Amino acid sequence: MASEIRSILVDHPPGFRCRDQAELDHSPPAAGWGNNFRTFRSLYDRNFDLVPAGGNHNLLAPKTRTTMELPKADGAVFTEDQRTNLYYLNDLYAKIARYVSHQLRERYKIDVPITSGIWGGTYLIADSMGQSKRRIWRLNCIVNLPQNSPLDQHENMEKLVTVYHQTMKDAFKPHGLTLELQMWGGRLPHSNKTRPNITIHMEDVNERVRWVRPILVWNESTWEQSIVHDTIRLTKELKNSLNLDKGPVLTDPQEIKYLLQDVVVTYRTLEKAHDEDFIEHAAPIIKDMVGQFMAGLTDAEKIRDLYKNILDSALVYGYEQTLSNHYSPFDLDVTQVEDWPVEKINWVPDSLQEKLIPPIQELFATFKSNLEQQQTKIG
Repeated sequence: MASEIRSILVDHPPGFRCRDQAELDHSPPAAGWGNNFRTFRSLYDRNFDLVPAGGNHNLLAPKTRTTMELPKADGAVFTEDQRTNLYYLNDLYAKIARYVSHQLRERYKIDVPITSGIWGGTYLIADSMGQSKRRIWRLNCIVNLPQNSPLDQHENMEKLVTVYHQTMKDAFKPHGLTLELQMWGGRLPHSNKTRPNITIHMEDVNERVRWVRPILVWNESTWEQSIVHDTIRLTKELKNSLNLDKGPVLTDPQEIKYLLQDVVVTYRTLEKAHDEDFIEHAAPIIKDMVGQFMAGLTDAEKIRDLYKNILDSALVYGYEQTLSNHYSPFDLDVTQVEDWPVEKINWVPDSLQEKLIPPIQELFATFKSNLEQQQTKIG
């Protein structure tokens, strides 16, 4: 699935293009911004923006005796040539989530299950060992949290954020990162209006990566289910720039390349659910676009021409139709995902899970098998 696009994708995660949207600017914070952010009064206050990291630094209680060890990667997350092993990284995210859940229970009697894994298409930037084809500067993970839990209280959210930051800081320290919490509470566009996806933004003092950013999503789920569900939000995000009624709205070549890469990632993620007619239409277009990236797409006019061609091809409407085929029988409109009932956050119909989740699991199983074989040969 990943072979055609491994060499072309950058570390840009889906949905981070929208600098013109007032809801969210995911750029690293400028100096002195901290004091300008409004206080996060309530998790579900729709007027909130971002929470500065300069608040209560005394949230961590004294360490208690615990049988759970600090999360450690099973291998080197970063190589000497600055690439990233996506298998080890994904596994580390999962371990961090379990550890944070344990610490919240041990320290504060807050019992919340947490799952986590890579967010975005970075696991497609990998060879057969799960190694990225290029350096990844921005690390993003999806973190699934339960609804109607103690986290509905602001003070408990502060504890979660602080424990998450400290755990990530400790877990990534052996890999050369020094993570400092900058802000939290940024909302992702087109997430649920009642319980929006929010971010925790940490920056690496050592500048080995630019940031590590957990994305908090409000419903219990496996990582794979959450990734599939997020294609609904991402498709709507893509349509902002690929709407036939509006025509081209982007002009910056780099922003256009990010958009086009998201088009490829979304097509590949949903590929096993597309119908044959759409595949017949879309596959040659995707193949041609991938070929242009692999050949080195740097000319601004060529990038803009490709953007226009992708818009005219109406691919995003096909993505909508694929998702609608599985969600509309349950009276869920994928074009209005922000308004869905909160219990449908992270919900994926069985028919879609059966088509899309096995390819993700198989890809990571292949990474694991190949790494184990390599270690056996070395050992």
